[in-house]
Amino acid sequence: MGRGKIEIKKIENPTNRQVTYSKRRAGIMKKAKEITVLCDAEVSLIMFSSTGKFSEYCSPSTETKKVFDRYQQLSGINLWSAQYEKMQNTLNHLKEINHKLRREVRQRMGEDLEGLDIKELRGLEQNMDEALKLVRNRKLKNSQETHRNLMHEMEVVEDHTVFGFDDDSSNYEGVLALANGGSHMYAFRVQPSHPNLHEMGYGPHDLRLA
Repeated sequence: MGRGKIEIKKIENPTNRQVTYSKRRAGIMKKAKEITVLCDAEVSLIMFSSTGKFSEYCSPSTETKKVFDRYQQLSGINLWSAQYEKMQNTLNHLKEINHKLRREVRQRMGEDLEGLDIKELRGLEQNMDEALKLVRNRKLKNSQETHRNLMHEMEVVEDHTVFGFDDDSSNYEGVLALANGGSHMYAFRVQPSHPNLHEMGYGPHDLRLA
């Protein structure tokens, strides 16, 4: 018993539609390759599925662009004119934007102000004020970040600080450390000036910050 004839209309079920497309695409590709070999034909085949998936086949003896060029020549239809016009319009639009930006830069520098009315001048002044606020905010943010980094570095230094006293101002090795180790050494010499300190026999001491 043969297969039933399929009615040629859009398959509503997305899954069935995709399965059918994949099967028939493979069959078309096979036929294109066969006719290329059997008949020495130049074939270019391009397909897009309903989901936008791109598939193509081109005979090994040619290129897709060459097939399009031959089609243009024989049919008299210019395939590239619309694309060229679109690209030209895009280029002109970008040139216009560039011209406006350059003019705005010159106006912010106090140049090319001729012909501006009061409304345009006020708008330019407002734009400059907003730009100035933005620069100030960024500068303040950078200053705050720098301050935070500096405070963090100072905290790290304080965590590695050692204080000590030295009875002999010439002997820096005789430090009484009040913390376990340190990476920096600072020496402060304290000369007792109070009479009671002299009477108790205290001499010059070095206060060292390490």
